[in-house]
Amino acid sequence: MASKDLPASRFGRAARMALLGARTGAGWVFDGDGTKSAKAAAGVLGQMRGLAAKAGQMASYVDGLVPPGKREAFETALGALRAATPTSDPAAIRALVEAELGAPIEELFATWEEAPFASASIGQVHRATLTDGRELAVKVQHPGIDQAVESDLKNAGLMASLKSMAFGSKMGIEEGMEEMARVFREELDYGLEADRQEAFRAMFADSAHVRVPAVVRERSAKRVLATEMVHGLSFEEACEASEDLRRLWAETLWRFVIESTITGGLFNGDPHPGNFVFHEDGTVTALDFGCVVAIPAERRAISRAAHEAALRGDRSDFFTQARRMMQMPAVVGGARDDEPAFHQAIVQFCERLFEPVLESPFHITHEWAGSLVDDCLTIAKKAIGTKKRDMITMPEGMVFLNRLQFGFYSVLARFDVEVDYAAVERDAFAAADAREG
Repeated sequence: MASKDLPASRFGRAARMALLGARTGAGWVFDGDGTKSAKAAAGVLGQMRGLAAKAGQMASYVDGLVPPGKREAFETALGALRAATPTSDPAAIRALVEAELGAPIEELFATWEEAPFASASIGQVHRATLTDGRELAVKVQHPGIDQAVESDLKNAGLMASLKSMAFGSKMGIEEGMEEMARVFREELDYGLEADRQEAFRAMFADSAHVRVPAVVRERSAKRVLATEMVHGLSFEEACEASEDLRRLWAETLWRFVIESTITGGLFNGDPHPGNFVFHEDGTVTALDFGCVVAIPAERRAISRAAHEAALRGDRSDFFTQARRMMQMPAVVGGARDDEPAFHQAIVQFCERLFEPVLESPFHITHEWAGSLVDDCLTIAKKAIGTKKRDMITMPEGMVFLNRLQFGFYSVLARFDVEVDYAAVERDAFAAADAREG
């Protein structure tokens, strides 16, 4: 998309969101399949970039966020935001790179392409080469994006929408908002992202399934991140591949999430389909590690226990571990009649999230992935009448873990294949135990 000025003030961004809300609100009623509303949303959110664009990106692929009759129109229009939000002025980008790296572009790179090949909510990516011939992907922040993100963080309506997309209930809403603000601010620090990318690269150094590009430290700074260039298929191209390849990629993505979260202790909370490159040998390259949350060892142990109970088909133990994950009072077995309805709904929701393992082999579909969002709305309704003493505090990381699950399942739904997810998990756990043993 063409370069457009980035609105950064809180008032200007709030006004655009209010106008967009009015347009799309009317569109639900008068716009038939939603095409006009979707195009209007893409235009406004793309120009705003920042957290507003993130909301648009999520709506473009997370099943259940848009009414089914309008999903295709919104996926088509907002899908452009996944790879190409409006770009920033080339002169401003050049000035930012030179200020961050302390030298003229011509001295830093053998070649530099002024036009970015990708542009997203926080930054845009340029092709470049070094004098030794290495091809680079250089991510540069949109000038002024830090102020735009701060303005969005002060926009209660936008933050509530992102919170709803990430979790959908009123559990621990204050804690969830604070966590979201902290993680979104961290995404502005490319130095921190470089550290995280190197941690993931080390984690998967010996993997036969997952690749992570190397960081080029000498051309990276707080607002510039240079990594080795990766060539392969885009998500859209991958979705058109053979059934066998799509199954291999679905297995690899499942393995990537299981190994990074449960055995590695880190999870990437942004399952944006543009963050993966697919290769014809069934491997997948993971990109973009700005939204990463560490998982404490105790919570990893509980999560693994829940997965192992699911692999055994032991639902009683699974319910016990699910309550431990959600920091709920211990109850043996499934939901009891004397247990608060709110708690019952949460336990049942955890069971639904684990269906791909409990019912493996499993075919994740758009309808199934979208139904998870509907289940979250059910929990939210039960939360409204819940007494304060019956509420639970959302464990740290749960906001982004649920964002991962909703988005991840929606990505897998587009591969449209049946997969033995239980077998993938067993193999991943066995490999992890062998490395540690």
